[in-house]
Amino acid sequence: MATVTFDVLRLPRGPLTAADLGSRPDDGRRYELVDGVLIVSPAPSFRHQEMVAGLFRMLHAASPAGLVVIFAPFDVTLAENTVTQPDLLVAPRREFTETTLPTAPLLAAEVLSPSTRGVDVLLKKERLERAGCAHYWVVDPDEPSIIAWTLVGGAYREVARAAGIQRFTVTEPFAMDFAPAELLG
Repeated sequence: MATVTFDVLRLPRGPLTAADLGSRPDDGRRYELVDGVLIVSPAPSFRHQEMVAGLFRMLHAASPAGLVVIFAPFDVTLAENTVTQPDLLVAPRREFTETTLPTAPLLAAEVLSPSTRGVDVLLKKERLERAGCAHYWVVDPDEPSIIAWTLVGGAYREVARAAGIQRFTVTEPFAMDFAPAELLG
C-alpha cells in the first residue's frame, strides 16, 4: 500500500503576523491574514477568473504610465497582522518590492466568489479603508455588476454602480467607462 503525505502549514498559536505567512505552501490556495487570523480560500471558478481577466484588460488599457496593474496571488501588507491578496490591484511601480506591496494600493478590486463574499464585502473592505486604499471595487460575476467606493475623509463613499449593460463610469483613479457585461469573454 502506498503512503500518502501532505504538506501541512505549521503556524504558531495565537495571532499571526506577516512573517508567519512565509511557511505557507504553494498549493493553489490563497492565504491571507486579517487581524492575525489566517483565511484560506479555494481556487476560484472559471467565471470568476474570466471576470478578473476582463477587468485586468480594461484596467491595464486605461492606467497611465507609472502605475502597475497586477493580479492575485500577490501579497499586499496593510499592517503587521493583515496581508491580503486582492484579485486585482493598481499601485505605482516604485511602491512594489519583489514579494509584496508594503502599503495600501491605489485601487484594490475583488471579484466575488461564494466562499469569499463576506470577507471581500466586509472584512477586506474595512481593512483597506483603514489602511488608506483610495479606491475599492467589488465585482459580482453572477449579475454581472460592479460597485466602486472612494476614500473620502477616511471613509469609503460609493461613487459608481452598474449592472449588466449599464455603463460604469469613473474618473478616479483614472477615467474608465464600460458595462459589467463586457467583462465576460
